Amino acid sequence: MALSLASAGMARAQEDTAEPTDAVNDQLPPGQEVSSTVIDLAGWVVATRDTEGYPFAIMDKDAAQILVFGGDGRLRGAAPGLFGSAVGDHSAPGVAGLALREIPGRDRTTPAGRFIGGFGQSIDAGRVLWVDYDSAVSMHPTATGVPAERRPERLASPEPDDNRVTHGCINVAPSFYDEIIAPTFEKGGVFYVLPDTDSLAETFPEFVESRETSKRRD
Repeated sequence: MALSLASAGMARAQEDTAEPTDAVNDQLPPGQEVSSTVIDLAGWVVATRDTEGYPFAIMDKDAAQILVFGGDGRLRGAAPGLFGSAVGDHSAPGVAGLALREIPGRDRTTPAGRFIGGFGQSIDAGRVLWVDYDSAVSMHPTATGVPAERRPERLASPEPDDNRVTHGCINVAPSFYDEIIAPTFEKGGVFYVLPDTDSLAETFPEFVESRETSKRRD
């Protein structure tokens, strides 16, 4: 199973692993692995209670993966995601106030970092799950949208390179959104988005410092 290493990492980070766990909703392509960075970050989040008991998601733009964890730190599901078509880890000034068609191609980025988000109203799309309200980045189910973009086909592809197509928001399969995303983040949560070009130390300094300390002790 693609999530075996991630599940093991969570078990090590939890104080009590004797209780039975619910089945993990694994929609990742067969054979696609989860990176050691994602596994280590998830373990650090749980061990340090960085979310203060709120659920969280880790998004790996490079691998086009989204892993979702409950407030208890247990892995609930993993699935492919669609991300901003432009490579970059910051939102351009003023981009949140632009209509989608007005956003230049170079500014269609999904920002990296730690974000506290939750459901809220939007101007033109009703109630959405905000990942980062300030940059107007939300997560929502994939729709056909512009047929030429082939978003459902890109999401179903086993290759992550073709998952960079959005204006900056994050898309997941409707089934994963309804079964995992919506119920998990009904009362909000924390979102960790790994960087494209920025260093991990710039994006998550406390995590990297802790990781290096652990390596030195080993």
